[in-house]
Amino acid sequence: MWRFPLLLKSKANLLSRRKVKPKLLSRLWYNSLNMDQVSEIRDKIDIVGLIQEYITLKKAGRNFKANCPFHGEKTPSFVISPERQIWHCFGCGKGGDVFTFMMEYEHIEFAEALRILADKAGVVLKNRNIDSGLSSKKEKIYALNHLASEFYHFLLTKHELGKNALEYLLNERKIKPQTINTYMLGFSPRGSALVTYLQKKKHYTREDILDAGLGSPRGHDMVDFFQGRLIFPLYDHRDNIIGFSGRVLNNSDKTSKYINTRETLVYHKGLTFFGLNSAKKSIKEKDWAIIMEGEFDVISSFEEGITNTVAVKGTALTPDQAALLSRFGRKVSLCFDSDAAGQEALKRSVPILEKKNLQVSVIVMEGGKDPDEILKNSPGQFKKALKEDVPVYDYLLSKETEKYPKPLSPFSKQKIGDDLLPLFGGIENEIVKEHYLQLLSKTLDTSIVALQKALDKLSKREVVKREVVSVKEQKSREERLETYLLALVLQSNSPKDIFSEIDNFIKDYTWQNISFQKVILHLQKYVESHPEALGKDGLIALPEELTPSFDECFLLPLPQFENEVKWIDEAKKTAEELYILFIKEQIKRLGETIKEKEKDGSSEELAKLQAEFSHFVSLLGKK
Repeated sequence: MWRFPLLLKSKANLLSRRKVKPKLLSRLWYNSLNMDQVSEIRDKIDIVGLIQEYITLKKAGRNFKANCPFHGEKTPSFVISPERQIWHCFGCGKGGDVFTFMMEYEHIEFAEALRILADKAGVVLKNRNIDSGLSSKKEKIYALNHLASEFYHFLLTKHELGKNALEYLLNERKIKPQTINTYMLGFSPRGSALVTYLQKKKHYTREDILDAGLGSPRGHDMVDFFQGRLIFPLYDHRDNIIGFSGRVLNNSDKTSKYINTRETLVYHKGLTFFGLNSAKKSIKEKDWAIIMEGEFDVISSFEEGITNTVAVKGTALTPDQAALLSRFGRKVSLCFDSDAAGQEALKRSVPILEKKNLQVSVIVMEGGKDPDEILKNSPGQFKKALKEDVPVYDYLLSKETEKYPKPLSPFSKQKIGDDLLPLFGGIENEIVKEHYLQLLSKTLDTSIVALQKALDKLSKREVVKREVVSVKEQKSREERLETYLLALVLQSNSPKDIFSEIDNFIKDYTWQNISFQKVILHLQKYVESHPEALGKDGLIALPEELTPSFDECFLLPLPQFENEVKWIDEAKKTAEELYILFIKEQIKRLGETIKEKEKDGSSEELAKLQAEFSHFVSLLGKK
């Protein structure tokens, strides 16, 4: 197997001379040092079991299929092979093994994926502290955030500087001391207390602190990023502290009530929730997540025994957050503030959650502006509202019709239709969609045909957009046939018999995909010395850079053939069609070249081209 000579060159040389991407370099560097352990982890973790923790799989012959988690699709093109322990998506082209899946799905570097999978497999890594580029930077930020969290928490609970903040939480917010400890709430005073602690006591550099978003430059000096604020640590679902949210103590302060850690290598606002690390177990058990707006909403819910709540950072739910939440539960209830901003955020969230096939409902709150206020004043009323959650489309229909006087005027009907049709039209399940279109039809006293026409107009622009993307991504006929032919060979139980039928084709044909050509020539050579070999055996001694092409064709779904003879006939027919397309392309190319040479080319060169042209024409005549 091909390997980079990693032990002979520095990482800097590899990056500069071989143009190796940092993510790949991280993996190759670990491979060179931890190869036995990497293989041990790969062998111990079943790829089907791992991927099933994240997405729903369906058996498809000897493989499993699913809708790809890395791009939007309705027809499954994501295939997993238990036999080869690999995956490949025929829609977006991504693929690999357990490591690449974790890296893609969790947005992490190889070193972090290695550690996560090692823990799952029960393997103790020998080289945990090897410098691995971006991964080591992330680990350093996690460590800094952990120290900062402990520092902030100490100041809040044990130090005179945090006395006013602690009294605010205990007396005004009525938060219990054990809850303060559970969520590791803290306080950041004005000045540079944290920066000084990290530099003087823990010996971190200025660059380290800035990379973590914990400090802000002020001339040649540096001050704490959070100034005079309550601190809420933000965790990812793997229990790493990725950043912080800071709230002012006095609402009258002329500054933002909340600020979050600025974007860093580990913190991205649209990828996380407050409270998910402590709520994920409960969400899994109940198969139900409740999304709120603020940290205090979640904390007050927790104190009342409602443990499946999370808070979106801001009021804009993102597709990444919906995808993250869908891992833990299939039902989501929106519990946003009752003000205009909260209701608008609710409407924007519905299509995002719908695309993840989540069952969405709304908690209808009364007696306060937000969950925190209602839970403080009337927890029983809030718990009753939880039990009586309303399906989101029923809620939206009711709220929209409440806006207008009865009977509805034609203008009112138009406004309701304009607001609701895009949402109802985006419902994934056709039965559910039909149900709500019927309800809307009755509410507006109009025909469902009229609604469908309006819906068709709304969707035209999106359809055109999808068609443009589809045309751009479409492969040529030759490319599709090459993939199909190589798949027939690799998945065959009799590659030797196929090669005997298409040997001349392989000698004469020029492949558009050079990797496919190298794979098939490698397999042909292998079969010559191993006549009983199966197609999949061609992986033996295959250069590593050709493995993705091998995997793609090995996982391509094939039709069912009655017997091996039919299988071989299909390979022969595919090769013949490819050869005819190849001949036609050569005739076209030579014809255009001859026209150019007739103007200014030599007679000898022209004669050669014409002879070659005649040769291909005669070959086509024999087909």
